[in-house]
Amino acid sequence: MTQVKRMPKKRYETELRRLQTELVALQQWVRATHSRVVIIFEGRDAAGKGSAIKRVSEYLNPRYARIVALPAPSQRDQSRWYYQRYVAHLPSAGEIVLMDRSWYNRAGVERVMGFCTDEQYERFMDQTPTFEQMLLDDGIILLKYWFSVSDMEQERRFRSRRDDPMRQWKLSDMDVQSISRWEDYSKAKDVMFDRTSTEASPWWTVESDDKRSSRINVMAHILSQIPYSHVPLPAVEIPPRPAPGGYERPPLHSQRYVPDYAATLTKK
Repeated sequence: MTQVKRMPKKRYETELRRLQTELVALQQWVRATHSRVVIIFEGRDAAGKGSAIKRVSEYLNPRYARIVALPAPSQRDQSRWYYQRYVAHLPSAGEIVLMDRSWYNRAGVERVMGFCTDEQYERFMDQTPTFEQMLLDDGIILLKYWFSVSDMEQERRFRSRRDDPMRQWKLSDMDVQSISRWEDYSKAKDVMFDRTSTEASPWWTVESDDKRSSRINVMAHILSQIPYSHVPLPAVEIPPRPAPGGYERPPLHSQRYVPDYAATLTKK
């Protein structure tokens, strides 16, 4: 298996911090201007979408930056207008929404795995450019990213997840089928790009065999696509601590404390 050339860790961490600082500034601008931002993260299984979203959102105020990762649609969801369950998660003024997969499930996994009919698929492909133009016309900033991973690297990540008890939940039978259906997913992605990448709402591909580089690249690109400016935060004055007023803390034995497990590790 060909070894992936990784971005040096020290260089990665330095640039990551700089970009995350700028993302905080971007969020402050979004809040100050009451903007609405939707960023879609799509791609093959194990392509690095989740870890990229984690780095993008790490220092953002979670009250105004939401990650949307919806489960499989319920029977009630399936009886609704297809876009309805996603519309409910669109941002309000001053919010950023990061979508870990999106309405494009219909163009990918639903198409390949036969979870939708040909009629539903064709309707989706016809309507999505119009749907997204409606979002843009209403003032929503929409960015769409496709994380591209090679077949060999995807398989390596699957095996790594299988052997890691903290990440086994990330691996499902559905994920593994993406190996045997590699070409089907490739064809579905190509058609999706052809029919839903428009001048106003294009798809941007992120090469993600090296996760460090992919995170840096997508973060830098997000910042380049939104015309934000630095909005100074109001200065917060920290008042002097008042003199003691006679308060006495209750005896320690009157409260329940979490055992100091960390101290036992130090002793060892």
